[in-house]
Amino acid sequence: MRIKTIVTGVAGRMGRQVASALTQESDIELVGGVDLKSQNINIGSGATGTSLEVTTDLRALIAKTGPNVMVDFTHPACVMDNVRCALQSGVRCVVGTTGLSASDFDEIKGLCQVNKTGAVIAPNFAVGAVLLMRFAQIASKHFDTAEIIEMHHDKKVDAPSGTALKTAEFMRQSDPAAQEEIAASFESQPARGENAGGTRIHSVRLPGLVAHHEVIFGAPGQTLTIRHDSLSRESFIPGVVLAVREVMKLEEAVFGLDVLLNI
Repeated sequence: MRIKTIVTGVAGRMGRQVASALTQESDIELVGGVDLKSQNINIGSGATGTSLEVTTDLRALIAKTGPNVMVDFTHPACVMDNVRCALQSGVRCVVGTTGLSASDFDEIKGLCQVNKTGAVIAPNFAVGAVLLMRFAQIASKHFDTAEIIEMHHDKKVDAPSGTALKTAEFMRQSDPAAQEEIAASFESQPARGENAGGTRIHSVRLPGLVAHHEVIFGAPGQTLTIRHDSLSRESFIPGVVLAVREVMKLEEAVFGLDVLLNI
């Protein structure tokens, strides 16, 4: 059975790339798209390009196409409405939109439980970025101090990035007592970035960037730098395709691509 999939935010840069990639997979069928500006858009290029009908009405599209999965790359202001609509309709969700709150995560978890429907919520679908998070977690067992620098394109609306926050969460799991002590010493230094449980995160937004994360650890006489660069949105596609396939096996919410990769 082919996995019938719809993409919300399909007219955006990431949405278009995801939609085009899904049409290349033999076990996935792209059946529709949603965007604030309803329009037919071309997916792919050249002789392999196809026209996709786009609507502004997600609920109507679900009723019309009966999708198995919704992939969402939209905006923090509308992603939860999309997720509620999909899960309540029995449609599994793969969400790459960041800027969700802890209460949003709790609501998604509850919706999945009630509807026995799976969801994959990931701040970053690049495998290299997931490895950066894990490497940082390992390093934080051996270094007491670290800071994160995250750099994204100027259209990204949330800061710090979801990837930076998730990285800081992994690092806190390694040595929470030490990180909290560091946090207390930084409270009077607001220019040093956002405090995420003891790890300072510095956000940069500039044209020309895509997604870049750097974790710098410091100790007497040495530093350790772990960095990942997404040079194009193509880096996210393998993770999205994996999530579309794996979410079909789920009846609960999974937060982070690391769970699917078993790393």
